[in-house]
Amino acid sequence: MSNRPSSHWRERLASPLTWHFAGFVVLLVVVIGLAVRLGLDWAATNGRSTDALAGKQVELKALDLETAPLRGLDKRVEESRSQIQAFYGKRIPPNYSSIATRVGELQVKSGVRLSRVNYTQGPPGSDLTEISMDAGISGAYPEIMRFVNSLERDQTFFVIRAMALTGQQGGLVNLRLRVSTWLRPADAAASGLPPTPKPGETGAAPSTAGKEGE
Repeated sequence: MSNRPSSHWRERLASPLTWHFAGFVVLLVVVIGLAVRLGLDWAATNGRSTDALAGKQVELKALDLETAPLRGLDKRVEESRSQIQAFYGKRIPPNYSSIATRVGELQVKSGVRLSRVNYTQGPPGSDLTEISMDAGISGAYPEIMRFVNSLERDQTFFVIRAMALTGQQGGLVNLRLRVSTWLRPADAAASGLPPTPKPGETGAAPSTAGKEGE
């Protein structure tokens, strides 16, 4: 009787079905382990990929913001050049004579009197050369203000640099007026005007009466 259980287990161990079942269990454990490992690796890889994708998206957005001001820059540059050329054509005088003529017209229209008029030219620039007018102006206060306002509003581009009171007698006011306008470098060179003195230098001789009335 005591030998029957042992012989029974020996028969089961010798049975191919038992070994097949044992092999199946081992394979199942291995498969489950591999599946768990694969799931963990996939989760880790997917997390890194998500972080990397988010980082790239941030970089792309930053780059987009940085380059936004440059979009259409070529068109804006071309538009700016066209506007500058239109400004030059409309408000920059073609020669020195047109400057003196226009100042004379505004003088007559406003009723003031200009004296000691002196035109000079600054160093030539890449696009424009500054032309300076230094003159004495006398007249009633309303007339002087009318002349100054007409200079500032004229189509020719005039800039009032300075006005200084030099005397007053009765209803007449005497001012020293400094005005700037501009010519293209070639037109300024052709004018023959003397150079504008640097600060501290003696000024050039005043323009002749003939030039003042041009």
